[in-house]
Amino acid sequence: MKIIDEFKAFALRGNMIDMAVGIIIGGAFGKIITSLVNDIIMPPLGLIIGGINFKDLSYVLREAVMDPDGKILQPALTFNYGSFIQNVFDFLLIALAIFMAIKAMNRLRNKQEEPAPPPAPPLPTNEEKLLTEIRDLLKRNQE
Repeated sequence: MKIIDEFKAFALRGNMIDMAVGIIIGGAFGKIITSLVNDIIMPPLGLIIGGINFKDLSYVLREAVMDPDGKILQPALTFNYGSFIQNVFDFLLIALAIFMAIKAMNRLRNKQEEPAPPPAPPLPTNEEKLLTEIRDLLKRNQE
């Protein structure tokens, strides 16, 4: 039973639940960012760079082996450097988009967390005023 209790304490800690929620939201946010990159940013960028699709760039190390009917017996062996370039480019765009989103969220959070002005010190009560007068009178009499 001790292992079950330890596991419960571990799994139900507040920061573990926060992390799980963060992972789930991060996965959904990743899909949004991927769509932003693939569907919004890449088409105009592809138009600007002349319609080059990096994923198609490769170097053939060995040609495919085919039989006389045109059936592939052994596929071509290629060095797909274009796919790597595309993935690096996607990563940089995703990192930039996440950076901008976090920067915007931090700016909003900082605006919401502006500290309230400190409250004015409370006015002395009547008792405190009387005690102060008594103290002052005693000081005068001692001098």
